[in-house]
Amino acid sequence: MSATTVNESDTRVTPQKIRGSGRLKDGRQRSPFSMVVMLLLVLLWVTPTLGLLVTSFRTRDAAATSGWWEALWAGGWTTTNYSRVIEQADLGTAFLNGILVAVPATIIPIMFAAFAAYAFTFMDFRGKDVLFIIIVAVMVVPIQAAFQPLLDVLGPRGLGISGQYLAVWLLHTGFGMPLCIYILRNYMSSLPFSIVESARIDGCSNFQIFWKLIAPMSMPAIAAFATLQFLWVWNDLLIAKLFLTNDNTTVIVKLQQLLGTQGQGAELLTAGAFISIVLPMIVFFVLQNFLVRGMTSGAVKG
Repeated sequence: MSATTVNESDTRVTPQKIRGSGRLKDGRQRSPFSMVVMLLLVLLWVTPTLGLLVTSFRTRDAAATSGWWEALWAGGWTTTNYSRVIEQADLGTAFLNGILVAVPATIIPIMFAAFAAYAFTFMDFRGKDVLFIIIVAVMVVPIQAAFQPLLDVLGPRGLGISGQYLAVWLLHTGFGMPLCIYILRNYMSSLPFSIVESARIDGCSNFQIFWKLIAPMSMPAIAAFATLQFLWVWNDLLIAKLFLTNDNTTVIVKLQQLLGTQGQGAELLTAGAFISIVLPMIVFFVLQNFLVRGMTSGAVKG
């Protein structure tokens, strides 16, 4: 009895000893090399952002004569950069335009790509593999090569929708769908096929299987691509500059217009740039867990 009691007590204490002995929650040994590498990566990521923040609160002359790391003793602090950039660039309207562009341009390609990924994963039809290879190969084509024909198609000689939100939505949908189909198809292929077979035996249609089973199970991958797509669309300059007018353009184009040909307006650019990254940072931090889960799960099986 005493031996049994001792063994049970040792078993109960072991997990606490493991968690407190330099190991992770799952019992793996902590790697000092990995911790140092991650610390260096964090510093490399944070340092430019910190420099941008400090420079945005400095005058043009102070930023030109001393580095941002010297701001504590070099001086030149001001808050007028933010008030000037809001008044001159009309960032409030540009912020709203950016949201009106980014949100639909994120949702629309996911809607179509999710259905396509389901078909490539759980349905059999002629030429499925060849069509999937073609869709993946489209990702190699640079978007700059398609601008000239798209300007003709969407411009006055074509559909006549250039300068409207619809044109930008269609462009981002077309450019984003190949990667979205690739990510979602790889993730769905890791799901158990027996669930789909059981649903079909119960009489469920493909539409019901997708909405009630596959879509909820694929939420990590969907959220991962939604994060990437939103960041890409929000930071886009070329498409917004070519296919939108000055009245409905996005915040990134407004920031580019602040910088003159001789470099004037650089102090406003830093303040406006820091304002523009607030919303993408919020989206990233809210969905970062889904981003990691979706990308890692979709990468192990293809």
